[in-house]
Amino acid sequence: MSTMLKRDFEKKFDLVVVGGGQAGCGAALAAARGGLSVLLVEASGALGGAPNVNLVNPFMPWTTKVTEGGEEKTLELSAGIFGEIYRDLCADGIFCKPEERHHFSEESLKVILDRKMREAGVTVLFHATLCDVETSGRRIESISVATVGGILRFRCGAAIDATGDATLSAFAGVPFQLGRESDSLCQPMTLCFRICNIDVEGAWKSWDAIQALYKKSQAEGKITNPRENVLVFPTRLPGVMHFNTTRVVKHDPTDPFSVSKAEAIAREQVVELFHLLKDNIPAFKDAALMEMAPSIGVRESRMVKARHVLTREELVAGTHFPDGIAAGNYDIDIHSPDGSGTSHYYFPAGVYYTIPFRSLLPENFDNLLVTGRCIGATHEAQASVRIMPICICTGEAAGTAVALAKEAGLEPADVDTSALRARLVENGAFVG
Repeated sequence: MSTMLKRDFEKKFDLVVVGGGQAGCGAALAAARGGLSVLLVEASGALGGAPNVNLVNPFMPWTTKVTEGGEEKTLELSAGIFGEIYRDLCADGIFCKPEERHHFSEESLKVILDRKMREAGVTVLFHATLCDVETSGRRIESISVATVGGILRFRCGAAIDATGDATLSAFAGVPFQLGRESDSLCQPMTLCFRICNIDVEGAWKSWDAIQALYKKSQAEGKITNPRENVLVFPTRLPGVMHFNTTRVVKHDPTDPFSVSKAEAIAREQVVELFHLLKDNIPAFKDAALMEMAPSIGVRESRMVKARHVLTREELVAGTHFPDGIAAGNYDIDIHSPDGSGTSHYYFPAGVYYTIPFRSLLPENFDNLLVTGRCIGATHEAQASVRIMPICICTGEAAGTAVALAKEAGLEPADVDTSALRARLVENGAFVG
């Protein structure tokens, strides 16, 4: 006899968004502002996703330089809701120096997003993990989540997968590609961490010595991290440096046992590097290990088989699609899935690509959209589109599409893309 608690909510939401990260927040806000009843489901206890759960910071670059009338100008490729969130973060006074504007406070981000959801009328459900999806033909009918109150089921007119791992899509039976096409290996997972009580100025002056010490210790077997160098970012906090440098390769981010092992491996890498710096670099002599991210960060996992799968060639060519709903030019940044090395392709100034609406549409559903880093893309293309500013923009496009579809009495997959692009522009987004 089952003792599982089950509650079936009869209220049908116009839209259920699964995943309260950057993409999910963009989707929920856009849809609610478009007049829909929206449920935003998040597995953790705060909105924002990677900055909160994985300590991912800063925002990666989202601008390019263009020349207009003989004058060089900065073109904001991520605007709309991302620009709104960014301005709110600036107004909160939490940035580093003006030239380091992409660094931000995760704590401020949480509160800003709470307020925006409340103002827009989004129903937010924290501590809720997706556990089941009900489908009928080409439609998602309901989603179920596991909570402290039992299994809760919600019916929906449409659904948006903003899980990052395409979990909703996989549960529903959407075909997907895991990692790179040749062997399904994904970009490595990384556990970010911060060290405090550092002489930061002295640390930067010692940077060549730090890299040399790291490589020497790696060759001697004292450092087990396969990454080729130490990657660190400044922070807004005095005496604190942010490390994005652990690397766990050949682990499957969609296998819970593999992820569990990766977490432990990464923590050992953190401790190794901390002691190496504290014991050998004068700027770190009084240092303390401030914090490790609550969970390991995943760069890449499932990418859905969408109606259009973005390719590296399309990005490098600066393709502007007729149904483009977001834009980007972040470098094609691939951390080796099987060892050392990081490859980059940097876009020339003024060159950017757009992301077609079709890349948000799974090939076998009409009321399910996918947003964030699990949209339809190859391993190489995903390495550029995965950053947070772009994720918010694809989320905004997905939420706007569902709102437009509701207005027109259509399935989201059938929305008029010209009308979608026009609405996005009207709302302040940049679509190319």
